[in-house]
Amino acid sequence: MTSRMRAEIARIDASRLNWVDFTAGVAEAVRPLIPFDAYCWHTVDPGTILFTGSVNRDVGCSGSWLAHYEYVVDDVNKWSFLANSGRIAGATSIDTHGDLTRSARHRSHLTYGFGDELRVSLVADGIYWGAAAFLRHADQPWFTEADVAALSTLSSAIATGLRRTIATQLSGSPRVDWGPGVVVFDADGNPESTSAAAERWISELVEDPAPDHPSESKIVRSIAARARVIPPGTDPLELAARARVRTRAGTWLLLYGTRLGTDGRTAVIIHPATPHDVAPVVALAYGLTDREALVAMQCIQGRPTKEISKALSMSPYTVQDHLKSIFDKTGVRSRGELVGQIFLDHYATRWEKPATGPPGLLVRGIETT
Repeated sequence: MTSRMRAEIARIDASRLNWVDFTAGVAEAVRPLIPFDAYCWHTVDPGTILFTGSVNRDVGCSGSWLAHYEYVVDDVNKWSFLANSGRIAGATSIDTHGDLTRSARHRSHLTYGFGDELRVSLVADGIYWGAAAFLRHADQPWFTEADVAALSTLSSAIATGLRRTIATQLSGSPRVDWGPGVVVFDADGNPESTSAAAERWISELVEDPAPDHPSESKIVRSIAARARVIPPGTDPLELAARARVRTRAGTWLLLYGTRLGTDGRTAVIIHPATPHDVAPVVALAYGLTDREALVAMQCIQGRPTKEISKALSMSPYTVQDHLKSIFDKTGVRSRGELVGQIFLDHYATRWEKPATGPPGLLVRGIETT
């Protein structure tokens, strides 16, 4: 059954849908195998595992709720734990040994009438790209070990499709640059102020349904929660509370959280990302290997084959072999197209080459300088 389901997921992926439509198609394909009453999907930044997009169907949760129960409190089957532990999927009923109230997350939504929850982290080639949860009403049977095993088996196929959607333009809307936006929170995580630019940027994020107020954005709240719980002095470069987020128009943004003084207040800053910020994610989205990603980064910096060969300690022939593979995977025919169509025009609103790279945003140890 799962082999047929993987084939169906591959078929849906071949339709070249954006991630919202792709996950909707997958949910309906999975429903006959694992019945459920409601679901949610989230994309994440693979470098910092913070949310970058959100879709909820027949279940509602605020940004503050989601951030609190995923990044602040301890609980069973947090998505980041499932991804990093290799368990991939888990059901609340199983992991609380039949007592759902052992889950703080479950206790918080008892009044909504939901019972068991089946969660899965979407991991492809060891990289965490997204998360999903499937819920049943309180009067429905709990999920089984077989359900958990089936969803775990399907994770890689779903993640591969989700990864592909990162390289797909979500719409043909014109790109804009409203400048930096700022959302400020007090020590308890309550919003104090939201700038006009921040409101405009947040309205461009992929969150369905949209937040009731910009400060309730699930993406913004996850970053603020991460910034708030990082012990002072342990992240001096403030790299952990950052996420590279793609808007509906295809523009990439960098959102990062920072503490304000010593009174516990935090701020989330939103502004267009540079190619230097985004290149590692783009490389992974196209399925480039570590070595191919290194070669691609060198191309972005305009280095010829001989310089790339020297910088990466590989022969010119090996560089050319990597370039051929990169061109095949990204669908371009030249270095100019690689840099112009893939890493610049499609993924950023401007070119700003920083002096040093942001190591906290890299994944799999890819160096970009």
